[in-house]
Amino acid sequence: MLDAFTLDQLRTFIAAAEQGSFSAAGRKLRRAQSVVSQTLANLEGQLGVTLFDRSARYPTLTEDGRALLQNARAVADQMDGFKARAKTLREGLEPELSLSIDVMYPMSELIEAVAKFRDQFPHTPLRLFVEVLGAVIEPVLQGTCQIGIVGSLPVLPETMHSERLLDVPLVAPTHPLASYKGVIPQSELQRHVQLVLTDRSTLSEGQSYGVYSQNVWRLADMGARHAFLRAGFGFGNMPRFMVEDEIASGKLRVIRIEMPSYLKLLMPMRAVYRNDAPPGPAGRWLIEHLKKKYAARKGT
Repeated sequence: MLDAFTLDQLRTFIAAAEQGSFSAAGRKLRRAQSVVSQTLANLEGQLGVTLFDRSARYPTLTEDGRALLQNARAVADQMDGFKARAKTLREGLEPELSLSIDVMYPMSELIEAVAKFRDQFPHTPLRLFVEVLGAVIEPVLQGTCQIGIVGSLPVLPETMHSERLLDVPLVAPTHPLASYKGVIPQSELQRHVQLVLTDRSTLSEGQSYGVYSQNVWRLADMGARHAFLRAGFGFGNMPRFMVEDEIASGKLRVIRIEMPSYLKLLMPMRAVYRNDAPPGPAGRWLIEHLKKKYAARKGT
């Protein structure tokens, strides 16, 4: 008998509890009071529990009714979510949007975009991974993420399509070289420890990006590198947005290093996805939003 009750019975129970009377519940549900009363009586008979005390002028929830009301609401909410998810699938929207984000990407930019994404696609949940180097695009290649936003891996596999998003300014904050005047030559950099992010994937195996010192400490976590920089263990690039406050307070210093004139301390960020698995409407919307936001900020 417990398997025989319906979602309509639960919604009638919820409406009667919230409206305070069977007649008010009937008006909300657009049905006669007698139908509401009979529906609830049938539900009580199937459950073997009295949900309402009908001894007074207006029915009131019994102790059992109050206990079951929360469960009834949870079931109804889950069914609403189920129907919304089915609607998005019917319309071609992704049932879920999974992203792999480079740790170098400005989190404030992402949070603002996600807030608008949530309003635009309220029934499309997001799943986010934060990685660096090849670990950003590895889940995209494997099909566990639909879109990657990468900057720390300069070379991409040919099976991936990329779209330019924004440039992240880099700075090299450090204590060991803070007292050096002017541009620091590479011969001097080689005498100091450089803190370098290491790739958790094998996609950049045998390659080094932006390494100037022969004395390298490799860290797989951006937070650890940030802490090591603050402790004065070495030098290394950081996204400016991560260290603005510490530069302003003097806890970290910006150094100028010798490098070819055609190189700039900028990290171009790109949205990437597999050529054979382009993003759906929700993913496409997010990419275009990020691109337009950056274009508007540049005044283009």
